[in-house]
Amino acid sequence: MGKEECKTMLDALNKVTACYRHLVVALGSTSDSQNLREELKRTRKKAQELAVANRTKLTSLLKDKSISKEDRAEYERLWVLFSSSMDLLEVDMKRSLEIGQDFPLKVPTRHLIQTGMTGSTSTVAARAMSVQNMKYEADSNIDTADLRDLQAEIGQVSQMMEEMEMKVQVAPWAVEAKQEAGAELKSNMSVGNSSVGVISICEEEPKDEEAGGGGDASFASICAVVVFFVIVTVAVVLGYLVINMS
Repeated sequence: MGKEECKTMLDALNKVTACYRHLVVALGSTSDSQNLREELKRTRKKAQELAVANRTKLTSLLKDKSISKEDRAEYERLWVLFSSSMDLLEVDMKRSLEIGQDFPLKVPTRHLIQTGMTGSTSTVAARAMSVQNMKYEADSNIDTADLRDLQAEIGQVSQMMEEMEMKVQVAPWAVEAKQEAGAELKSNMSVGNSSVGVISICEEEPKDEEAGGGGDASFASICAVVVFFVIVTVAVVLGYLVINMS
């Protein structure tokens, strides 16, 4: 029961941090807006709440001396995955702070970058918050007020990671993976729903389109063969004419 609960909690954290990374990419682009800044704020706070829950649960389990060797190995593996997720969250929070300082919304100091991204990011944020639709309540100065909170939260995340390393001694290099690298990319299993939403994944292209692509390739090959024979024929005729003229 403990392992399944930990896996569910960690899966939720991973999905919210992935949502946060997706939102950070839109910062400073033409998709940037006051709504995006609020989405970033609420998503990272959700990620921090899940991080605290994961830390508390895994710490208590790893400190339990009565668990079996197999269970301990599994909890250590989950701990390493949790630490990796926290590292990514910290990196993205720092990136969000830097870009937010370079591209203030209230008093713009530079033009937004045309990155090619279009549309709203509210769908991704709604999945992270496990709601149907996002409701925005931020003030017009969120881009400046929130930067102070973000800077403080970065320090809190760094401190939490340091405390984690002090409380639980888990060597990442000593933890063995349970599957080959990239195995999740080869899996045909669908991404399961969780309590905090799901990241959309690209759907497979329809088979009829693939068949059409194959037909186009065959047609191109036939055309290439025809052109080749035409060139050879012209060359033979020109050679024959040159020989007769001489």
